[in-house]
Amino acid sequence: MATDTPPGSAPDEDAVRAALATVNDPEIHRPITDLGMVKSVEIAADGSVAVGVYLTVAGCPMRETITNSVTDAVAAVDGVTGVSVELDVMSDEQRKELAGALRGGKAEREVPFARPGSLTRVYAVASGKGGVGKSSVTVNIAAAMAADGLKVGVVDADIYGHSVPRMLGAEGRPTQVEDMIMPPSANGVKVISIGMFTPGNAPVVWRGPMLHRALQQFLADVFWGDLDVLLLDLPPGTGDIAISVAQLVPNAEILVVTTPQQAAAEVAERAGSIAVQTHQKIVGVVENMSGLPCPHCDEMVDVFGTGGGERVAEGLTRTTGAQVPVLGAIPIDVRLREGGDEGRPVVLTDPESPAGSALRTIAGKLGGRQRGLSGMSLGITPRNKF
Repeated sequence: MATDTPPGSAPDEDAVRAALATVNDPEIHRPITDLGMVKSVEIAADGSVAVGVYLTVAGCPMRETITNSVTDAVAAVDGVTGVSVELDVMSDEQRKELAGALRGGKAEREVPFARPGSLTRVYAVASGKGGVGKSSVTVNIAAAMAADGLKVGVVDADIYGHSVPRMLGAEGRPTQVEDMIMPPSANGVKVISIGMFTPGNAPVVWRGPMLHRALQQFLADVFWGDLDVLLLDLPPGTGDIAISVAQLVPNAEILVVTTPQQAAAEVAERAGSIAVQTHQKIVGVVENMSGLPCPHCDEMVDVFGTGGGERVAEGLTRTTGAQVPVLGAIPIDVRLREGGDEGRPVVLTDPESPAGSALRTIAGKLGGRQRGLSGMSLGITPRNKF
């Protein structure tokens, strides 16, 4: 605790409020002073400070985190001898004001990533078949990007086969503020999934319109903040969700995941070809399970064959008329599977492993790309000359 202030002098209220301005809400990631969460500041003659804080909802899962952060920040102010934090809950009117402020004063629900001026790079991770490791690739790419300092979000759009929260280690639950949803974070990545709203391991039995509405809510009603990259883990195939993504986020680029097996490659190429109909760009192909390193020698055992990634990339290049590269090949690695089961991405636990290194390389290629000018306003006003 600071001791520069002469004994017996009370701390300055401006200094206390300045300290509170350094405390960010753990879900919204903005200063609690900007969010109207500071209810009161009372300073006693003996230097003790009582801070009243509004929580967004009564059952806020971050109440302890907020209390500790406020206590630590205020305790560091010169002259403070003790800190007490009293928690209250925002009224309906305060929550409405907060929701309006977070939307920038816009009440309508719109997908922020579809705005012409959005700088967020959106990647829709697709595959033709299930079981090729699409979700594992998505989670590890997201974690690697976040570790490199990017602001990353993941939408688990595989409504029927949701698995991203477990693989990413996201145990928190979303918090609702009016009609906005605050997504939990894990390993520096914000994530939302239908699995966070269903009891236990209950199945989701929905048809097209319900699937579209769920995806729309994940994109428009969730407060993502300013993301550098948003990854959407799509269900296998070319069904309702793939079409909805093209409608809701037309600027999303498709990342195709396949295995070396010819049967998987053919179906993956079919899934990627949807870009021709939706007028989306294919950013590249990732070949997962590309080989098994022999534990007794340096040779690779081609468990699922070879060349699947190249075949998909070549086929999509012919179909779309644009060059589609192979971004990387990920070898079979038991640590990748273990990390998914334990919620500890291999790019974080063992970044130098063959699988971890390959995934980090792919993440670096995607994270380092700049968003194109397509659909963006250039601020140019045409003039007619007569």
